[in-house]
Amino acid sequence: MIEACKAFGPYCLIGGLAVNCYVEPVYTLDADLVVIASGLSKLLEHLREASANAQPPGSQLRIQFTTDERYQTFVSRSVEAEVLGVQTRVACLEDVARGKLWAYGDPQRRLSKRKKDELDLIRLGEAYPELRSLYPTDLREQLERG
Repeated sequence: MIEACKAFGPYCLIGGLAVNCYVEPVYTLDADLVVIASGLSKLLEHLREASANAQPPGSQLRIQFTTDERYQTFVSRSVEAEVLGVQTRVACLEDVARGKLWAYGDPQRRLSKRKKDELDLIRLGEAYPELRSLYPTDLREQLERG
């Protein structure tokens, strides 16, 4: 998957796996990536043709791409990191937090997903207090009481 992303243009990992690069890992089956929107159709076609490389048989990992305009600038600020033994591009710490804040504040997301986002934000805020200024009041207060 990562080799395919590299071959089809800029990308970076976001979401729970990206959070795990900055704090003590929590297991997740979701791999969320940002790709440049104009290259997504070619990347997806390539992955359909080589689906065994994108998701090996028996794998439970779920790959999700976003072309949401808010995430597009994450790619240019991404950093190199090792994720599950693979060198890849990961959104920078501040962008990981921003993405989690957008997800946490989305009333259309399931409550269980928003609670996971909240936990990820708390984990990041505990490890990197400088991020707390980005957080809404309720999360800052939880961290101060924590």
